[in-house]
Amino acid sequence: MNSYMDAIGEYKYKGARAMIVLQEQHLRSFLDTWKKAKDKNIQLPETEDTDYESLETLLVHILRASRGYINWICDQLKLPTPGIDPTPKKDEIEQKADSYLEHLIERWRVPLKAVPEELFMDKTYTSRWKVDYSIDAMLEHAVMHPIRHEFQLSNIIKAQGG
Repeated sequence: MNSYMDAIGEYKYKGARAMIVLQEQHLRSFLDTWKKAKDKNIQLPETEDTDYESLETLLVHILRASRGYINWICDQLKLPTPGIDPTPKKDEIEQKADSYLEHLIERWRVPLKAVPEELFMDKTYTSRWKVDYSIDAMLEHAVMHPIRHEFQLSNIIKAQGG
C-alpha cells in the first residue's frame, strides 16, 4: 500500500486520499479477477442486466462507472473535468484495459487534492440514478463498486470450477 500512498501525494482531506488509494487498489484487483475469468472462459449467468451480457460488458461497466463517479464529483464541486478519455467499447476493452486503467487512475488522483474536508460532507447532491450522496459517500460508493462486482465474479469463477 505504501507505493500507492507515495504515488498519490498529499491531499487537504486525508479521507479523500484514502478513498482514492482504495479505489485504485480495488480497480486493479477487479481487473486481475476479470483476467482470471477470461482465461478460464467463465460464462456469466443469464440476466436482463445489460452490464452482465459478457465479461467485456462487465469490464466496460466497471471502468465507465469509475469515470462517471469522478466526473460527477467534479461537476458537483464545480471543479474542472478531469479529462478522462471515454471508456473503450466492448470489442476493444480487453486490449485496452491495462492502459485505460492507468489513464483512469492517473486522472482520478488530481482533482480533489486541494478540496477542504468540509466540502466532502457539507451537503448532498442527487446522483444520476436519483439517490442523494455527499461527496464523501460517493467516494465510498466508487470504492465499493469494483469490490462488489469482484465478489460476484469470484463467486461465479468458483461455481464454475475455477
